[in-house]
Amino acid sequence: MNAPSFWNDQLEAQKVTKEVSDKKLLQDKILQLSQIKDDLDTYLLLLGEDYSDELRDEAAIYLNENKKFVNDAEIAVLLSGPSDHCSAVLAIHPGAGGTESQDWAEMLLRMYQRWAENQNRKFKVVDLQPGDEAGIKSVTIEIMGEYSFGMLKSEIGVHRLVRISPFNAQGKRQTSFASVFVYPLIDETIEVDIDPTDLRIDTYRASGKGGQGVNTTDSAVRITHIPTNVVVSCQNERSQIKNRATAMQILRSRLYQVYLEKQQKEKQKIENTKTDIGWGNQIRSYVFHPYQMVKDHRTDNETGNTSSVMDGNLNSFIYAYLKFMAERS
Repeated sequence: MNAPSFWNDQLEAQKVTKEVSDKKLLQDKILQLSQIKDDLDTYLLLLGEDYSDELRDEAAIYLNENKKFVNDAEIAVLLSGPSDHCSAVLAIHPGAGGTESQDWAEMLLRMYQRWAENQNRKFKVVDLQPGDEAGIKSVTIEIMGEYSFGMLKSEIGVHRLVRISPFNAQGKRQTSFASVFVYPLIDETIEVDIDPTDLRIDTYRASGKGGQGVNTTDSAVRITHIPTNVVVSCQNERSQIKNRATAMQILRSRLYQVYLEKQQKEKQKIENTKTDIGWGNQIRSYVFHPYQMVKDHRTDNETGNTSSVMDGNLNSFIYAYLKFMAERS
């Protein structure tokens, strides 16, 4: 960084500067963790030599004061995958069941939007296909912020809802399914070669709410990568050029994730989670009736506070999944 030519390549310089900053922060955390461990070892030594309730209480207070820092440090270690630091692209698709499943997909969309807001992360709808009567047929969103992908990869899979259906005149209990897929939103520092001849680009008229001008021109863009059959679309901007640029960024992210999966031969590849959206494939169940419970079937983490979960309080499930995957690796 002290070299006279360091800033000649602005992009590379920014990358190196950020890496140095991240390493300094990591070093500070390691030093602080080491100090906490030394202090706790000292408490244990003193309590073993000359026990007193006062010293025990002092040690307990010190432990509680530092517990959050230690837990956050543990999560930082768990988020060490090659793409975990990236922002995220998240897509939701309802399963069979028409309006009921489409309504459930929209409920999940709100849940992730509230999670993003709770975490002070930016949230943008890239492409949304509204349902015929209610809910949504599909939605693609961007959640911006460091480690968004690392956190949200726990959500990949089928989500099951059990409730009294508001769309059933007889008030019967209904089970609905929706699938969630998550990909890292890669930045310009990561190169992904895409042959233009491998792309099919279609334009069409945007659907749903979009304001004056959005629905009157062919501004929406759909790009298909023919070799992998990966399809992305964007319709949130009035400009076809802007929608095309956003769609290409998401396509690069999707293809980069496919590349990583092939190279790393991960045990659980993202594409393998694209199972049937139905019985036996769910990763998490949300039960609103006859009792209140949200349960993750991979980690057995559960809570009876369904309202809190639907309001975006997902971190207990996210952290349980990260620890679960670390233990399996």
